[in-house]
Amino acid sequence: MKVSNSQFSLPAGGLNSKLRIGVLASGGGSNLQAIMDACRTGKIDAEVVAVISNKENAFALDRARKYNIKSVFVDPKKFNFDRKTTEVLEKQKVDLVCLAGFLMKISKEFIKKYTGRIINIHPALLPKFGGKGMYGMNVHNAVLNAGAKISGCTIHFVDEKYDNGEIILQKKVKVFKNDTPERLQRRVLKQEHKAYPEAIKIFIARIKAHE
Repeated sequence: MKVSNSQFSLPAGGLNSKLRIGVLASGGGSNLQAIMDACRTGKIDAEVVAVISNKENAFALDRARKYNIKSVFVDPKKFNFDRKTTEVLEKQKVDLVCLAGFLMKISKEFIKKYTGRIINIHPALLPKFGGKGMYGMNVHNAVLNAGAKISGCTIHFVDEKYDNGEIILQKKVKVFKNDTPERLQRRVLKQEHKAYPEAIKIFIARIKAHE
C-alpha cells in the first residue's frame, strides 16, 4: 500500500549523494540491521550515519559500532534528549530520521524540525491497533484479543499524534487460530525487515522526483 506525498519534505539542499540516515532505537535493533544490510548490499542508495539510543545497553548501539557507525547513548535523565539528538543528527548531516523500536515520546519541537523527514514502523495495520500504549507485545495481544484475521506492519511519517502520520506502505500477514502473541510477532517482524528498506526506497524516489 502506497499513498500520497502530503507529509513528505525534501532534505535541505536536496540530495547530493547517498541518503544519510539517522536511526533512533531503544532495543535490539533488528530493523536497524535490516536497514544497514540494505544499504551495504545496494538495495537502497543510502547509508546509516548515526544511531542514537535512550538506553545505554541497547544492542542497536553494538550493531552500529560493528560497522563503525556513529553510535550515541543519550541519557534522558541527564540531558535534554531532543537537543542532544538534534546536535548529533545535524553534525552527521542526516537527511532522514528512522525510528526503529524507539520507545520514547518525541517532542513537538523535534517533530516540527524534521517534519516530512522522520518515519516510524508500527507492528500492526494502522489505523487499527495504534495509539498510546500500543507498542511491542501489547499490539499483538490486542490483535489476537480482537479476533483479527489479518495483521502486519506499517511504515508511516511521524506527526504530533501517536501512529497518525501518512502511511508510506504496509505489509500483511495472516492471523491463525492457534496463534500466540510471540508467534504473530515473529511473522510480523519478518515483514518489518522487508518493509523498512522498501519505505526508504520510496522516500528516495520522492526526493529524486522533486529534484
